[in-house]
Amino acid sequence: MVGMVSTLVACNAPGGVNLSTLDPDLRGWGGGALDTAGAAAAAPPRPVPDNRGIISYPGYQVAIARQGETVATIAARLGLNAGQLASYNAISATAPLNAGAVVALPRRVAAGAPVAAATPVTSSTGQVSDPFAGQGMKTPTVPPQVGATTPTPTQPAASQPRQHVVVAGETAWSVARKYNVSVKDLAEWNGLSSNLTLRTGQRLLIPVAGQRPATTAAITAPGAGSPTPAPPSAAQPLPNEKTQPTNKPVDKPASPDLGKTRTAASGSGKFRMPANGAIIRAYEKGKNEGIDISAAPGSPVTAAGSGTVAAITRDTDQVPIIVMRHDNNLMTVYAGLDNVTVTKGQKVGAGTTLGKARNQGVVHFEVRNGFDSVDPEKYLN
Repeated sequence: MVGMVSTLVACNAPGGVNLSTLDPDLRGWGGGALDTAGAAAAAPPRPVPDNRGIISYPGYQVAIARQGETVATIAARLGLNAGQLASYNAISATAPLNAGAVVALPRRVAAGAPVAAATPVTSSTGQVSDPFAGQGMKTPTVPPQVGATTPTPTQPAASQPRQHVVVAGETAWSVARKYNVSVKDLAEWNGLSSNLTLRTGQRLLIPVAGQRPATTAAITAPGAGSPTPAPPSAAQPLPNEKTQPTNKPVDKPASPDLGKTRTAASGSGKFRMPANGAIIRAYEKGKNEGIDISAAPGSPVTAAGSGTVAAITRDTDQVPIIVMRHDNNLMTVYAGLDNVTVTKGQKVGAGTTLGKARNQGVVHFEVRNGFDSVDPEKYLN
């Protein structure tokens, strides 16, 4: 980080923007606080697994990882081939799993008996719950009562969630938006880590959509029946309205000239999108100082507008960062690209290729007005 700041300080030009105070917020741009909860009702909790750690649906089964488990240990206790189970879930058989992580089973196995619901233990992240809390204690064996039947551990078909196989470039945010669920529900149902990391080939359960509260009807005493609303004109006469003729001209107030009052921050369309893709993370002052754009790996990342390359540096992971200076005290910042094709001090036009999107498939883009970050979407065409 010190090298990055010193490089940006060195690139200052006389009369230009003081880049030494630039804080492009690039170390943490992969995570975020954007929430899709407003787009969907909260999902119910994930079903409780049985005493073998299995959730059974009519179409498939999944195993829920316990603390310290791997795919190999799950395969051993369920009688499955560890290599086949690992390949089916695109993960190493010996890789440690998060407590509560979902492991899809390639074939059905014998389910266990239902367990009583236990109070979940919340992890230090505050996001992932341990569905096996308290299972370390031995439970006494109680013989079944005569005539009693064991309830089926299989969940009803109506509650069976969809499965999604993660492809390159997808994030928890983009998957949540695709299925119109909240990213919090997606994380809790799949036991994701606090940074919401996904792997290509990972199988996710898509939470079953929740129900929005219905309109509450009037409550009446038993046997009283529902109250009948009074007709609009039963108690009072109709209002004495003075209806204007339809051909009478309407007085229109003078309209302001919005073109004269329009500012750069009100959506001037000065810049173009630097990558061909959808915005998967919006601008949020103090948390995400730009926008994140989904871009196919290897696709071109271009200059949003004409200007001068003010700096080319690298973050702590040695990923290139390009800073461009434009007219009217504006700067743009680009991260998440490789194969840089421009040099410091070079003048480029809008649409000039700066590099290519990395394999992660996400390009970070910022617009700075002097020292302050601004919402890039208000400047895009």
